[in-house]
Amino acid sequence: MELATVMSYTLIAASLLIGFGALGTAIGFALLGGKFLEGASRQPELAPMLQTKMFIVAGLLDAVPMIGVAIALLLIFANPFIAQIVGS
Repeated sequence: MELATVMSYTLIAASLLIGFGALGTAIGFALLGGKFLEGASRQPELAPMLQTKMFIVAGLLDAVPMIGVAIALLLIFANPFIAQIVGS
């Protein structure tokens, strides 16, 4: 394979990784917010406890696209596949 082909495939993979990570996180935040509002409207006395748990889950959910961006940047700037092509 040529160097340009590997780099173009890497850029496509990185963009898909970031895009699908953002899409999944957006869907997760929408479901999380909807379920929080539903639970708080059904039992208003539990709203502070539910809000605390919602923020903890939101923080964990936010880590998914950050990890995806880190892997995408690794593939773009320190591509291990290019090293194999240049070495052979």
